[in-house]
Amino acid sequence: MSSYKIYIPPTTLSTLKSRLENAVFPDELDDSGWAYGAPLADIKRLVARWRDGFDWRHEEQKLNAELPQFTRDIEVDGFGTLNIHYVHKKSEGGLGIPLLFVHGWPGSFLESRKIILLLTAGSGDARLPVFDVVALSLPGFGFSEGPNKTGFSFTQYAEVSHKLMLALGYTEYVTQGGDWGASITKEIARRYGGEHSKAWHINLILAGSPETQDPSSYTAFEAIEKDGLARFQEYKRSGNGYYRIQATKPQTLGYSLADSPVGLLAWIYEKLVIWTDAYPWTDDEVLTWVSIYWFSRAGPAASLRIYYEVEHAGQEVGSTNFHIPTIPLGFSHFPKELGRIPKAWYHLIGNVVFEVEHDSGGHFAAHEKPELLVGDLQKMFGKSGPAFGVVLGRNGYDG
Repeated sequence: MSSYKIYIPPTTLSTLKSRLENAVFPDELDDSGWAYGAPLADIKRLVARWRDGFDWRHEEQKLNAELPQFTRDIEVDGFGTLNIHYVHKKSEGGLGIPLLFVHGWPGSFLESRKIILLLTAGSGDARLPVFDVVALSLPGFGFSEGPNKTGFSFTQYAEVSHKLMLALGYTEYVTQGGDWGASITKEIARRYGGEHSKAWHINLILAGSPETQDPSSYTAFEAIEKDGLARFQEYKRSGNGYYRIQATKPQTLGYSLADSPVGLLAWIYEKLVIWTDAYPWTDDEVLTWVSIYWFSRAGPAASLRIYYEVEHAGQEVGSTNFHIPTIPLGFSHFPKELGRIPKAWYHLIGNVVFEVEHDSGGHFAAHEKPELLVGDLQKMFGKSGPAFGVVLGRNGYDG
């Protein structure tokens, strides 16, 4: 294990500035708004800020001050050793529940930034449990090394995550994830549930419909369930072109994202806006998020390949081809998430013991609604919660 501080070389920063100075923008149809993708005015404004006003060194220093970061070599079966970047903050008091936070795309370890202090401090309330939080950069994301062989899918992401927790001394732990993090934590629950992974909580709740499901029975679903299914169908119809490209020809797209910071910005910014619930993004917030991808150790293209590998392993989102985990599972529902499934399908995901409905929030719950997400975890694992005491000797309280 080695301590880690983010430091981007001056030459890398100057190269980025030069590329931004020489950016070429496409035209745009009149009154097209968001219908065709990220609006030209937004991207020009963000590029101008990135080029002339955004202070990466300031953001870098803030991240280093706020987040205790480390790297560690993890041996991955069939893939050799990968150097993994992660955040690790222990609770300020009590026997913190070890919690592994797993991000997705286009997220990063940055998504844990707002929840870490709340989880480790217990929101300053002794009645609430505290957590030891680990937030890794998935292989190929952020400042983790990426695999150099094909076939790195959920099995390997779960293996890296699990081995990291063991290396930190957490032989028992719980997990939280959204986006790909929800699928990876499910794989952790499948492979290591019971002995090591004791419970999991997710905020992207998707699964394929049961084979025996009669479509005519959809009329019996509650209105909120019908709305969730309709949102997911609309997402598949008009919002997942990125998914199909990244799942079929990620290398081709990778050339554009690795060569053009403007292209990378537009590709990610669109998702940050349309997948959130009117979240008031500041320009510097967006640029910090995108900069993590531009400066990533393996390069922007590496993060795309998870889509290809998952699809070609038959492990796509919502797949029910594998056995269902039995450890306790919690859900947090946010109304602007990409979709959701009805309660009648919960058995396809796991042993649901806890769920909360929220009236605002979208896809990036840890960033958009950190207090709500943390509150749900505190309820699920607190003294009156259904998953209290699942980690032996570490219940989140003094004793």
